[in-house]
Amino acid sequence: MSSKYLDITIVSLFTPSFVQGNWFCGVCRRKIDNDYGSYSCIKEGCSYVAHSKCATQSNVWDGVDLEGEPEEVEDEEVEPFVTISDGIIQHFSHQHHHLRLDDNTDRDYDENKMCQACIMPVYIGNFYSCMQCDFILHEEYAKLFRKIHHPIHSHLLTLVGGYDGVMDYHKDTCSACPWVCKAGFFYECSKEGCRFMLHVKFATISEPLVHPSHLYPLFLTSKPGEKQRSCSVCKELGHHSRNETFNCIECDYFALCFKCDTLPHKVRYKHDKHMLTLSYGDDTSTTTYWCEVCEGKINPRERFYMCDEYCCVTLHIQCMLGVDLSLKPGILLSDGANHIDVLSNNHHMSRPICSVCKKRCPHKVALQCSGLISCSKSCIDAKELSWVAEFCKMEF
Repeated sequence: MSSKYLDITIVSLFTPSFVQGNWFCGVCRRKIDNDYGSYSCIKEGCSYVAHSKCATQSNVWDGVDLEGEPEEVEDEEVEPFVTISDGIIQHFSHQHHHLRLDDNTDRDYDENKMCQACIMPVYIGNFYSCMQCDFILHEEYAKLFRKIHHPIHSHLLTLVGGYDGVMDYHKDTCSACPWVCKAGFFYECSKEGCRFMLHVKFATISEPLVHPSHLYPLFLTSKPGEKQRSCSVCKELGHHSRNETFNCIECDYFALCFKCDTLPHKVRYKHDKHMLTLSYGDDTSTTTYWCEVCEGKINPRERFYMCDEYCCVTLHIQCMLGVDLSLKPGILLSDGANHIDVLSNNHHMSRPICSVCKKRCPHKVALQCSGLISCSKSCIDAKELSWVAEFCKMEF
């Protein structure tokens, strides 16, 4: 059998005769009783084990029995870039130009320059920039493996970058969150017929996950019969049908979704020379904060960005980052019937009015469909639902 919780494909059932000791299930993270049979990895040197019930869950096992089958031989690893000289590379996603490694210190911040892998500005850290155009990659994303195994999927995943076709508004979304994947880099399943896609930001998360929002380390866990968990930070019950969360095995109640985990801890705001830090709120706080962008009140019990220096600048997360984090100006979406253009919206004095919510579009991108402007995907979705409701009334 093969398991999505493994970086390998074959495990075997062992009996109570295995080496005695403290073994913990790689799926639910609970201790394994030495008196019962369980599954263990057959690869030499690997200590991965799993309860038999945990390993055979439908969301863990792909249902393929590999007994008697030869172990799959994986393709030789393909490097993501070719080194041209010291600090200069040719990346597979941008083969017509060379990229140069830049030190991101003492640079003026430009919110319009964004990494083409994660579709986020370069706040901190080194990055590769094209020597002939404005193509930019964070150093960590430039070095990602072309093929990986990931704990939330049982098949091999392949890195895709530089996609420039029309993106399906509903289908080309990440399998772990609601973001459209194909605007930046993403991993897709190598198996024919499988539509699994993973945003590149999620591929870099490893276990145990140490996160500033919780005292204890977090793990991807799955227990037989376990109900879906809502994220303890954003309070939402699953951003996607898979509803994968990182869970605490110490307190057994805290859960963190992929989307909340990958929010940048530190960001730059163009009207503050200091870095802003993500605050996770304080239930006992009585301080009043106001957002620098929308001038609205900030709930001190919820997450927001703030300057740790003397500036006292505070911003809502949505006002700082936007709501459709995976979209960039210039891409073209399709909802099946119409094309949706993603437009730049950085002209602060002439921001358009959203045709749905009737407010000025406050974020860095706006969406245009059939000549009408919407400020976000949620507004487009609301418009589609209203059309369906009107149609149903007419039919009735």
